[in-house]
Formats: sequence, C-alpha cells, structure tokens
Amino acid sequence: MPLDFAQLTPSIPFILEGLKVTLKIVAIAAVLGFLFGILLALLKISRIKPLIILADLYTSIFRGTPLVLQLMIIFYGSPQLFGTQIEASVAAILAFSLNSAAYISEIIRAGINAVDKGQREAALALGVSYPRMMMDIILPQAIKNILPALVNEFITLTKESAIVTVIGAADVMRRSYMVGSDLYSFFEPLLFAGLIYYVLVIILTFIGKLIERRLKGND
Repeated sequence: MPLDFAQLTPSIPFILEGLKVTLKIVAIAAVLGFLFGILLALLKISRIKPLIILADLYTSIFRGTPLVLQLMIIFYGSPQLFGTQIEASVAAILAFSLNSAAYISEIIRAGINAVDKGQREAALALGVSYPRMMMDIILPQAIKNILPALVNEFITLTKESAIVTVIGAADVMRRSYMVGSDLYSFFEPLLFAGLIYYVLVIILTFIGKLIERRLKGND
C-alpha cells in the first residue's frame, strides 16, 4: 500500500494546533474529576446511609453508561438542561470530569480502606478532627498507594478524549479527520494522530513512574 506522508507535512501545524484543545480538556477534567472523586469516596466511606446510596448510584450510572453517550447528552441536551448551547470544549470537560470522578472515587475508596485502621483510631484517640485526619494522615497515604491506578485513569482519559470529535471540538482527532477529507486520504493523518496520542501516553507514564520513584524514596 503506497503511503505519502509528504502530502501531510503542510498540515502538521494545523493538526498540532488541536493538541492545545486536547491538553486543555484532559488537564481540567483530570483535576475536577480527581477532586470530585475524593468527595465521592468520602461519601462512600461515611456512616450516613443516604449519602452512601447517593454516591453508589452516581458511580453505577456513570460507570454503567458509555462515555460518548454522556458527552452527547450534555452537549446536545444543554439547550434543554441549561437554556443555552454550551461550547463543545465545556461539554467535554463536564462529561469527562463527571465520568472520571466515578472511576477515581472507587480507586480512592480502595486506597483509603487499605490504610491501616490503627492510624485512624490513633488519630481520633489523640483528638484529631475527622477532616484534618483525612487530609493530613489518611488521604496522603491512600493516594501514594493508588498512584499507579490513578496514572492509568489519566492515561485512559487522555485516549478517550478523542471522542470529542463527535461533537465537533477541534482537537487532534477532529483536525486529522479534516486534513484527511482535504487530501482524500485518511490513513496518513489518522496515523499521525495516533502517534501524537501515543507520545502523550508515554509522557504520562514516565511522569507517573517518576513521581512513584520519588515517593518511594521518601519512605
């Protein structure tokens, strides 16, 4: 099969411009999803039954339905939900944050449960308040234990960000498809898009391992 990457060269800056959109969506969604995931995890380990049920129901819905469906509901349903058509990037950030929070909450919950219960009992015996105990003692240890799983979740988020093309966001995938339409040849631009996502995943993996090594070095 003849491949002509030379014809793709003038379009490379146009495709790379979509990297800003991809990174913006992934970075904001990762932060919001992480914070919301912590809140959900705390609700799940609380002793208040309605909050536990609410958090479990939320997780069940967002883990039990396709991400692309959630994205399309938020984007195409926004005129009915919010009374106005929100931008594609905003819809993507909302969908990815809400979806990622469901997965991260389970990861964090498992991390919290893995921390020795004796530390919690000792902190409470010393009069440390529950919020301070969670923030200063339990959560740092839990996050340290679940770091590889968190990195995997962020990698998954990065790869799945490509679905924003279905709502017209001008990310790497969308721009590659547009270039393919102009050239009447989709293989080369889509292959280039795949290379960009692969490099992003390699960088995230490297950063994750670097942080993991540093945390182990502090033991």
